[in-house]
Amino acid sequence: MDNFPSKLLENAVNELSKLPGIGKKTALRLALHLLKQEKSEVENFGNVIIKMRNDINFCRMCHNISDDEICDICSNQKRNHSFICVVEDVRDVLAIENTSQFNGVYHVLGGIISPMEGIGPSNLNIETLVDKVALGNVTEIIMALPATIEGDTTNFYIYKQLKGFEVILTTIARGIAVGDNLEYTDEITLGRSIINRMPYDTGLKK
Repeated sequence: MDNFPSKLLENAVNELSKLPGIGKKTALRLALHLLKQEKSEVENFGNVIIKMRNDINFCRMCHNISDDEICDICSNQKRNHSFICVVEDVRDVLAIENTSQFNGVYHVLGGIISPMEGIGPSNLNIETLVDKVALGNVTEIIMALPATIEGDTTNFYIYKQLKGFEVILTTIARGIAVGDNLEYTDEITLGRSIINRMPYDTGLKK
């Protein structure tokens, strides 16, 4: 896409097209839409994005996105803090919360082990998970990672790190198709996968 009538428009399209799933044509449509809005609305839009990037926190307990030092889930005393659901990222927390089938707390890894992308255990929030378990207050770790080779590799690595502790390791039931991410799984299937979770050791022995 060339021959923009304005360099400012071209720059805006180039930046918008860097967003996931946004091509140049969609970026142009979004940029033209913003041009039609009142300047105050566009300024507010820009300020909201800037404030989010500058002021958002990551919960010091679970690494979930939060407005405060500790997120609403971790600070909720009605949640079962002895149950920890391990997920890849924040999108998975949202997906599981929408099922209303889990009343424990979470631990966000911030990714999964992927040598092809240069992501190793040291790049993830695994050490802090081990530290939590070492305190002795956790009874069950639910592994809710993607049903992919990378997800299984991460599951196994965490399993080895926690093997010496008195904690039950379970994995969500494979009602989720191999290769699927949790965020794209319907709420009923995901909810049943949480309820029908199985001991991680059982899966290793098959």
